[in-house]
Amino acid sequence: MDKQEVLRRYFGHGEFREGQETLIDALLAGRDALGIMPTGGGKSLCYQVPALLLPGVTLVISPLISLMKDQVMALEKAGVPAAFLNSSLSAMEWRAVYDGLRQGAYRLLYVAPERLEAENFSALAKELTIPLVAVDEAHCISQWGQDFRPSYRRIADFLSSLPRRPAVGAFTATATDLVQRDIVALLGLRDPVRAVTGFDRPNLFFDVRQPRNKGTALLELLRQREGRSGIVYCATRATVERLCEALREHDIPATRYHAGLSEEERRQNQEDFQFDRCPVMVATNAFGMGIDKSNVSFVLHYNMPKSVEAYYQEAGRAGRDGEKADCILLYSAADVATARFLIESSSGGDLPPEKAEEVRRQDYRRLSAITGYCRSTRCLRGELLDYFGQAHAERCGNCGNCLGDFRWEDITREAQMILSCVLRVREKLGFSVGKTLIVRTLRGSRDARVLQLGLDRVSTYGLLAKVPAAQIRTWMDHLELEGYLRVDGTHDTLEVTGKARGILFQGETVSLPVRADRQPERSRRRKAAAIPPAEDGLYDALRSERMRIAQAEGVPAYVVFSNAALADMAARRPRSLAEFLEVSGVGEVKAQRYGEAFLQAIRAFEER
Repeated sequence: MDKQEVLRRYFGHGEFREGQETLIDALLAGRDALGIMPTGGGKSLCYQVPALLLPGVTLVISPLISLMKDQVMALEKAGVPAAFLNSSLSAMEWRAVYDGLRQGAYRLLYVAPERLEAENFSALAKELTIPLVAVDEAHCISQWGQDFRPSYRRIADFLSSLPRRPAVGAFTATATDLVQRDIVALLGLRDPVRAVTGFDRPNLFFDVRQPRNKGTALLELLRQREGRSGIVYCATRATVERLCEALREHDIPATRYHAGLSEEERRQNQEDFQFDRCPVMVATNAFGMGIDKSNVSFVLHYNMPKSVEAYYQEAGRAGRDGEKADCILLYSAADVATARFLIESSSGGDLPPEKAEEVRRQDYRRLSAITGYCRSTRCLRGELLDYFGQAHAERCGNCGNCLGDFRWEDITREAQMILSCVLRVREKLGFSVGKTLIVRTLRGSRDARVLQLGLDRVSTYGLLAKVPAAQIRTWMDHLELEGYLRVDGTHDTLEVTGKARGILFQGETVSLPVRADRQPERSRRRKAAAIPPAEDGLYDALRSERMRIAQAEGVPAYVVFSNAALADMAARRPRSLAEFLEVSGVGEVKAQRYGEAFLQAIRAFEER
């Protein structure tokens, strides 16, 4: 067999995607490789194809148990012998995998980085022929990455302990230049072949909204997506609990996931989501890298994440099958305060104090970048690609800002009130305060802290008494974005900049862009375009057949075939097994296992 035959026979594809062949050829030749490819871009094939052509067993270092289980299950369905070792296995299952490894029964073995340090595994690894080690989510090795895991730092030691150093492939979807340099240095990659195919995901629609009531907005978004599978990310465990309960009360089939739940409940809830028993998952970022579900059609962020990297990775859980998907972030100024609190609460792990402070400063820079994304009026895809250093068109035509209508609202008078209030409060107290106290002062609050500090006696007290606090914060955010205000990162206090003199004393005006929401119209257009009109009845029939098979086999539906494969099947309408093999995503093993059932479903549909 050669790489083309492996691709077709096991994975059902006729050609490689951008970057895949370069990385595969390097690894087959014994070269190290670094692949930076977007989620859904085919990173896994870059080491799975070589694993089927190289002698021995390929070791895949993966960060989460659930990710291993998903990938091994999918490989087995495709006819690829694979296994994993982690804490979910019983003692008997451990022995069975060890025996299988010694007998050469597997081509891929998935392990967590912590497992490499176990004495018994280290001894076993020295017995095996390991031609290739693939490091998935390789950004975890860098303290500048958003998912830093100290255990990744010890992978290089494990590689050095093997009798013969294997080729090493490192893969991730989110890595800035700084993180890429860390990956190469800390893994000890030797003159790696690189393939950076870009960060763009054209099938994803990006949007940021600032609703007055997030709960109401979330319910509306979920009702518009009834019957579809998606994730709702929250910043805290408490928010996850509250939201999940509220959604269930409104008959939304939701489940939850966060680190505070028992291991058994997390496992059960994830299975309910994987098998579409509960198509909506409400989760913290603990549910980040652990999901390999291809039919996630939306990711909604109830809170702003701490960084662009974290957002792009979490949003990237949508549309892995190449189908259209929505990534919508519900933003409020309070999210920034929550993010600052989480950064300040971080202990810094086992880093020395000076290094921990350096990481904290980096976290604040990341926070500034994601806040800028949320407040931007530019193309949102362009904002993301700018962050990762990728060139792009000025407008993508597939984000909320590109499709939205903006009008400019003069807020000069309100800006003068806000800037004056910040100055008057500092003059009275001799020090600056945070946004919350400024908002309360402007609204004429009788809050105890306002009265205790005597802020009810400054001249700007109550000037915006009839304006909602959220609106005042929106104006403040814009003034900060435009450079009239700044937030002291150490004390989280608000200060007026020199640029503010133009508004206060020189007649300069300031306007706020306000976007008219065109979501309902866009939703109708996208829903109509999601499935070709001539095939939508057949597509539904194929989905029903897929669900019947999945339930009979006890696997998630997308493991049988992805939505993209069903769409191609509906378009091609194969009438024989040979034609069925031409469907994208149909390999020989799956064709033998499922081909006749789907061909029969197509015949039954056409005979109706």
